[in-house]
Formats: sequence, C-alpha cells, structure tokens
Amino acid sequence: MHLNVALMLAGYLLVMGYLALGLRVLRRDTVRPVPTDKRGWPVLIRKVAGTAVGGYALLMGVVVGYYQGVARVGGLFLASAFTGCALLIGVTLPAFLTASWLAERWHARSSGRVDRRGAKG
Repeated sequence: MHLNVALMLAGYLLVMGYLALGLRVLRRDTVRPVPTDKRGWPVLIRKVAGTAVGGYALLMGVVVGYYQGVARVGGLFLASAFTGCALLIGVTLPAFLTASWLAERWHARSSGRVDRRGAKG
C-alpha cells in the first residue's frame, strides 16, 4: 500500500516539475525580446524535438516506475512499452510540428511581424 502511494507521489512530482520547468522557460522567453535569429525552422524543430524527447523521457520514467515498482512486470513488456511509446511519438510528431508551426505563424501575424502574404516585416 505504501509503495503505491510513494510511486504515485513520485510520478505526480515528476509531472508537476516538468510542467513547472516548461512554464519557467515560457516566462523567460516572454520577458526577453525575441531576437531575429530566434525564429525560423531550425529553432522550431529544435523546440519540438526537445519537447518530444522530454515528454518521452518523462513517460518512460512513469511507465518503468509503475510497471517495475507496482505491477512487478518487466522484461518483454517493458521493451514493448519503450518501442510502442517511441512509435507513438514518431507518429504524432509531424502533427505536433504542424500545429506548433501554425501557432507560431498565428502569433507572428497577430503581433504584426508577418503581413498577409507571409513575408516578415
């Protein structure tokens, strides 16, 4: 019983810590003015890839913690969890990249950095 509560608390703290780190990065980016070299495809791809890798690492931490610590299932099941979650990230990554690009473009347009033709101004 105590192990279940401890693992749930550890998972909760990991998720909340990751979210707090993300908010801290967002707040840091909004306080400073955005330099011109901080825009474009390389920066967007780096942000999306960093989010995907961080999310995958957090997910694997929770999966291993639960299935190894609580359910006592390991071996091939954990190998399947690693490959299955990697496949899930790979399948959803193009959609996430597209959605992030659209959000950045919408934000740039609403702040006046991009005109109607899509040229930066």
